[in-house]
Amino acid sequence: MSLLDWSILTFTLLFIVGYGLWKTKGSKNVRDYVLGGKEANWATVGLSVMATQASAITFLSTPGQAYHDGMGFVQFYFGLPLAMLVIILVFIPLYDRLQVETAYEFLEKRFNGETRTLTALLFLVQRGLSAGITIFAPAIILSAVLGWPLKLLVLIIGGLVIVYTVSGGTKAVNVTQKQQMFVIMGGMFVAFYMIVSGLPADVNFSKALTIAEQSGKLDVLDFSLDPNNRYTFWSGITGGFFLALSYFGTDQSQVQRYLSGKSKKESQLGLVFNGILKIPMQFFILGVGVMVFVFFQFNANPIHFNPAAQKAMEAPEYIEQYESLKTSLSKNQSERATWQINYLNALEDHNTEVTNKANLMLKDLQKEEKDLRTQTKTLLKKADPSIAENDKDYVFIYYILHYLPKGLIGLLLAVILSAAMSSTASELNALGTITSIDLYRRFTPASKDKDHYLKMTKWFTFGWGIIAIGIASVANLFENLIQLVNIIGSIFYGNVLGIFLLAFFFKYIKGKAVFYGAIITQILVILSFYMDLMSYLWLNVLGCVLVVLCAHLLSVFFKEKQTAA
Repeated sequence: MSLLDWSILTFTLLFIVGYGLWKTKGSKNVRDYVLGGKEANWATVGLSVMATQASAITFLSTPGQAYHDGMGFVQFYFGLPLAMLVIILVFIPLYDRLQVETAYEFLEKRFNGETRTLTALLFLVQRGLSAGITIFAPAIILSAVLGWPLKLLVLIIGGLVIVYTVSGGTKAVNVTQKQQMFVIMGGMFVAFYMIVSGLPADVNFSKALTIAEQSGKLDVLDFSLDPNNRYTFWSGITGGFFLALSYFGTDQSQVQRYLSGKSKKESQLGLVFNGILKIPMQFFILGVGVMVFVFFQFNANPIHFNPAAQKAMEAPEYIEQYESLKTSLSKNQSERATWQINYLNALEDHNTEVTNKANLMLKDLQKEEKDLRTQTKTLLKKADPSIAENDKDYVFIYYILHYLPKGLIGLLLAVILSAAMSSTASELNALGTITSIDLYRRFTPASKDKDHYLKMTKWFTFGWGIIAIGIASVANLFENLIQLVNIIGSIFYGNVLGIFLLAFFFKYIKGKAVFYGAIITQILVILSFYMDLMSYLWLNVLGCVLVVLCAHLLSVFFKEKQTAA
């Protein structure tokens, strides 16, 4: 990286942290600290909600996901607009009427303290793990490509977030996330433009889409009913709906964003903004990955995108096989570039015979490339089993570092780190809030003054920041990072959503049945995941349905027991 890149990167990050500190003065009490003084307008709410979900993982993993598997991942978000509608009509009016500071306060009023505590603990477990991953994701990738120590990058990312999140609370998170979203989306648009500009002179955007279509990268809809297929229309519209409803409706890292709105209307408009723009945003980010795929049809790319994997396979006992695979891939890429041009020219000339021949040749070459990459993963497993075979998370960063001009590299790295900071800040903010309000304040003497609880909320936020850094320091790469975060959420979210649905719509169900039903459900969901019984998106549906059924069955048991007594 050049001095210009470092300057842009450093200035962007320091500006965001400094701006957050400057715009947020000391809070008067806990409510002011966790709700940001309820000053956020709809645009701030909407951008903050989007920034919380759009972590660095989104901008590292999603393009790599599209590079390898195409646009099908966008189906994951098909249930989101429906979830936004339910939250706008049901959740926000209820939270507003009760004037709650956390989502779980409502559960104590509806059920009992035990149910509130259980759901708060479930949130702390899954969101605490996710906070560590949102720091770990960019850190491990930047460590591999920049050669920096992993733990140093973890400390830098985590430390910057802790500084302004602890100092300014929710308001600091909200105001910084607006700046971060502008940096993020501006950087992604620049990257998209540079990728398309880097294609051969006779390959315009329309022809690039033709290449992507020929390779199957533009296949969006999959109506398969196989529950083991991860991304289908049905898993997105059902499992994705339940996941989004749980995440945006019951996860404090999101609830806290719209609870800080000036009014119920501002909060609702913020979620309308998110519901309208989220799918197009994800479609665009996947589109960046597809364009990277097209770019690499005409430009050299490695047989494995992870630099650590490349280094491992350069060991003396593996170097010969590794070099052979690289040579075969280079030959494959050269032939593929030629046939891509032949295919485009034949289409333009309406020459069906050459078009069909070129299409068959390209499919054979694509299959050959896939086989070469599979052989490489097998070799890597022998060379160093500790390195993940999957290199999806390294595709986009490889393009950034090897093909972008000076200055833009710094901007795109700022995008990745800004995204990491924005989502981590929301998570730490929420973790500190839940620990303070749902646990600590409930079990400490009422004689404590408001300054004490404000101070303790800041300390809890700081403590969770340290824990997240610790988790990030010992984490390990798991297939694809964006999938890992969603898997962790899916294990817990369905259960929590079911508890809220019981609270909203089943007035005759009491706290004891819900409490034990939730414990049974969580055990069964974890077992289902461990036994790999279904795609992780369906765990959201399973958890929600199970807790509702268990609570109904247990309510009959507890009622009979009470009658018998």
